[in-house]
Amino acid sequence: MQIKINNQLHQLTEPYPVHLQEALALLVPDLKDKGVAVALNQQVIPRERWSETPLPQPAELLIITATQGG
Repeated sequence: MQIKINNQLHQLTEPYPVHLQEALALLVPDLKDKGVAVALNQQVIPRERWSETPLPQPAELLIITATQGG
């Protein structure tokens, strides 16, 4: 299974993640609790739905982190 995250391709071996939350925990373990938006195949998924959102094949994730500055 392949997952593209922010234009970087990741090759996974079995057992494959079933839901978005599992894929994020596996591939982005240091993901912050706040200030993060995730789009799955160009559709933003609310955080409260990450654990129930099936991970399709192919899957392309865009992770956006809010930053502060001037």
